[in-house]
Amino acid sequence: MNKPLILVVEDDKPIRKLITTTLETQGYKYHTAETGESSILEAVSKQPDIIILDLGLPDMDGVDIIKKVRTWSNVPIIVVSARSEDRDKIQALDAGADDYLTKPFSVEELLARLRVTLRRIRYDSDKLLKDASLFTNGNLKIDYAAGCVWLDEEEIHLTPIEYKLLGLLAKNVGKVLTHNYILHEIWGHYTYDIPALRVFMATLRKKIEKMPSKPKYIQTHIGVGYRMLQVGDEIKVN
Repeated sequence: MNKPLILVVEDDKPIRKLITTTLETQGYKYHTAETGESSILEAVSKQPDIIILDLGLPDMDGVDIIKKVRTWSNVPIIVVSARSEDRDKIQALDAGADDYLTKPFSVEELLARLRVTLRRIRYDSDKLLKDASLFTNGNLKIDYAAGCVWLDEEEIHLTPIEYKLLGLLAKNVGKVLTHNYILHEIWGHYTYDIPALRVFMATLRKKIEKMPSKPKYIQTHIGVGYRMLQVGDEIKVN
C-alpha cells in the first residue's frame, strides 16, 4: 500500500513542525491547516486518507470539525490534544474520532497510532465485515452466517449479548468504542447502565481471553470504553 496522504490540523507551530517532520522522515505525504475553516476546505479538496486534529483551534472547536467531517466522510481522525479529561476524550470519540492522543506525546506513540489506523484502512473493516461470513483475528474466528465463534479451533458458546458485543468490536478493530456508543448499538437506545456493560464485557473476556487480567483481544480504556486489538499481522475476512 502506498503511503497515505495525511492532513495535519494544528495551530501551534512547534507541534505542527514536530508532527510534519516525523511524517516526512517516515515518507508520509501531508498537508497542513491552522484553522478549523481551512481544515474543512483541505479535507474536501485534498481528500486525505487520515486527519490528525488538534481540538483547540483559534476559530472552531475540534469536536465541531469532527461532526462536520462525519456528515460526508468516514476518513479516520486521530485527535492530538492537550485536553486530558475523560469527558473530552468521550466527547471527541462520540462525535466520530477514531483515536485520541494526549499532549505531550512521543513521536513513537504517534507513529504507532498511525500504523493501527493504516491497518484499519487496509482491511476496510467497516465495509468488508458487513458482507463477510468469516472474521479471523489471531486464533479468534467469528462465522457470521452460522452465528458461531471459535477460539484455538474450539467452539465457544456466547450469550446473545456477548455475541453482539464481540461482533461490534470485531467490526471496529483498532477503534476505541465509547461506553455510550456500545450501549446504543447493542440495546438500541442511549442508556447509562455502564456497570451492566462492564459485567457483560467481563463474562465475554473470561470466554475469549486465556488471561482476562492481561487481555489479548479486548483492551479497556478506563473511563472511556473498549477497543478490539489486532492480533498478529493481519485480519482476515472471507
